Amino acid sequence: MSTPAPIGNPILEGKNLVKDFPVNSNSLKKSMMRAINDVSFKMYKSRGLSVVGESGSGKSTTAKMIAKMYAPTAGHIEYYGRDIAEIVKRDDMMKYREGIQMVWQDPFGSLNPTHTIFHHIARPLLIHKKVTPGNKKELEERVYDLLEQVGLIPPKETAAKFPHQLSGGQRQRVNLARNIAVGAEVVLADEPTSMLDVSIRAGVLNLMEEMKFEREMALLYITHDIATARYIAEDLAVMYVGHMVEWGDTEDIIHNPQHPYTQLLVSAVPDPKKSIHEKLKGNKGEIPLWTPESVGCPFAGRCTHATAKCREQLPSVTKLSENHFVRCYLFEN
Repeated sequence: MSTPAPIGNPILEGKNLVKDFPVNSNSLKKSMMRAINDVSFKMYKSRGLSVVGESGSGKSTTAKMIAKMYAPTAGHIEYYGRDIAEIVKRDDMMKYREGIQMVWQDPFGSLNPTHTIFHHIARPLLIHKKVTPGNKKELEERVYDLLEQVGLIPPKETAAKFPHQLSGGQRQRVNLARNIAVGAEVVLADEPTSMLDVSIRAGVLNLMEEMKFEREMALLYITHDIATARYIAEDLAVMYVGHMVEWGDTEDIIHNPQHPYTQLLVSAVPDPKKSIHEKLKGNKGEIPLWTPESVGCPFAGRCTHATAKCREQLPSVTKLSENHFVRCYLFEN
């Protein structure tokens, strides 16, 4: 069953994004690697977008461009219709940082081990002026309330602890509390459960799902696991070597995958013990290093349907339904 279409205008929109990085080369000529090629997306309130693919597919690079850690080589990102490249003044940057928050993959390295949990929650509240300066009681009440909202109970006891005294799942809940503290409108979650025990992943995913609806957040969920991608997001984008090869309604793609790469990902889901790369290693060809000069479909070297045309020219976008798109010559006509 398809998910209802998004309502209203997007909070965040990426348009034809390209990102190149310099690579080491023995030649005098500077070599470039293309990490992202012609990527576009839209993010809406109370709606999730899962980006799935192997390592090196460009998932994290996309998130880091949204977070203004990288500037696009070409294309642009709009936040409420404004190009984020124009956001340079300190006050504007502070406002953008409030609205766009990240949850990192490593819950063990994302918190300072020398500070208490109280400090980690209080700091963004003070920096972004979410509490009255000098009002200790108000600050304490707000910190305890945030901890309670993310299920860290009893909050006063949790606040007094240091990061090493919490589990990985509890640390990710602290990170999510920090997002709530500043009033984040867009949360960029980069493989937030991949380092957690299977038994506690569902709790963190459930919390993010609740936050998405209750706080009208837009959620970008980056993962290599298409099963959890389905669980948490209404929209899905499948990436391969910096290209979006199929995207649209999550349920439509899961139940009716069209791109050969997506079909492989979906068929591999029942075996959770293997990585995506292990599941696909039976397919001929290696993952290519994409450059600005590369041509054709990036999956052509591993695709059983590939023709000469696939190796010579990148397929255009084909609209399969109202919210289901694919880049593949199999569907051009």
